[in-house]
Amino acid sequence: MGFNCGIVGLPNVGKSTLFNALTKAHVESANYPFCTIDPNIGIVNVPDDRLYFIASVINPKKVTPTTIEFVDIAGLVRGASKGEGLGNQFLTHIRQVDAIAHIVRCFENDDVTHVEGGIDPIRDIEIINNELLLSDLEILEKALNKYSKVAKSGDKDLKEKVEILKRLFDSASNGVMLRNLMTEEEKELLKEYNFITSKPVMFVMNVDEEGLQKENDYVKKVIDYANKEGSVYIKISAKIEAEIAELEKEEAKEFLAALGLKRSGLEMMIQEGYRLLNLITFFTAGEKEVKAWTIQNGTNAQKAAGKIHSDIERGFIRAEVTDYDTFVELRSLQKAKELGKTRLEGKEYIVKDGDIIYFRFNV
Repeated sequence: MGFNCGIVGLPNVGKSTLFNALTKAHVESANYPFCTIDPNIGIVNVPDDRLYFIASVINPKKVTPTTIEFVDIAGLVRGASKGEGLGNQFLTHIRQVDAIAHIVRCFENDDVTHVEGGIDPIRDIEIINNELLLSDLEILEKALNKYSKVAKSGDKDLKEKVEILKRLFDSASNGVMLRNLMTEEEKELLKEYNFITSKPVMFVMNVDEEGLQKENDYVKKVIDYANKEGSVYIKISAKIEAEIAELEKEEAKEFLAALGLKRSGLEMMIQEGYRLLNLITFFTAGEKEVKAWTIQNGTNAQKAAGKIHSDIERGFIRAEVTDYDTFVELRSLQKAKELGKTRLEGKEYIVKDGDIIYFRFNV
């Protein structure tokens, strides 16, 4: 699997409509708060033209794309961190995801009520952020209470941990999201706490059809907010995505083109999600199966082999690597070998996006 992404936001901003469109799962979507109580989970194939080009040349018995898991988490409201609207249950679900897609309503429609009484995307974002921060502050406070006295015993590592926790608590108390405070080393050190606000965020601006053609004032405000925070953002229409989801592939392309769009919302969310989490894709290819695999950018060949099977990682000998562009040019892995275009790489080789790899191993 590529990664999992939690879809969050206030009630009635279009979360479940978007989830339905992305996953074609047809979960319940209604115009009242707390329609979604338990999280809905949908596994979606990652669209990648490279995979299908490789398959068209090799003609395998099976083609397997990598996937992304979308988790539709019920609408949060003010007081969620204190249990309002079953908020504590919802916050627990958010802690389990890799990244957060924060859906923000950026359109007017008198037929769709807003839980806060009117459209104000920045207010909506800050309501959610505040609840997530309050939840993390509660965990930070418990951790500090647990370790502060023990740290005085002279344990150097524990003392360092407490100092980090205290710094995070003080900053979070002033409204700073933890993702803007923590280094990668600190995230690893404190991963047991699974802080929600340390997770990367993508703001998804839900607009109407007119909003797809031009940026309205709501969209401009969200873009400015995201830029200041250093988060990524995309603009989609959940309603349009729902219509696209019902079409065949070629019809969907024509529909997108008629709207002046190059990609669907699903493709944009996946692309930005990969960028957000610094992920890449490599491929394995043979007569039995052509398959896509998702790994962290910077992963070495031996670790990448472990993505397929732990035995391959353990018994790793060499990786036969063919660049995707070389494969496109020659249309044959065998020809790439014969022309010396396939490289033999060791376990420390850093896998690149689009690499086609055959792993040699022995256990």
